[in-house]
Amino acid sequence: MSTRRRYWMMKSEPDAFSIDDLARVGTEPWNGVRNYQARNFMRDGMRVG
Repeated sequence: MSTRRRYWMMKSEPDAFSIDDLARVGTEPWNGVRNYQARNFMRDGMRVG
């Protein structure tokens, strides 16, 4: 994997799971990603921070 910095924008519908919900629970599994390429990018290419 490249050492170039990558940025990711994550989006969710506010009525499904809002940023306020995330702030309240801290962490939550993300389900419903049906695109395998998108899933692989999130699994392999994203890190905390």
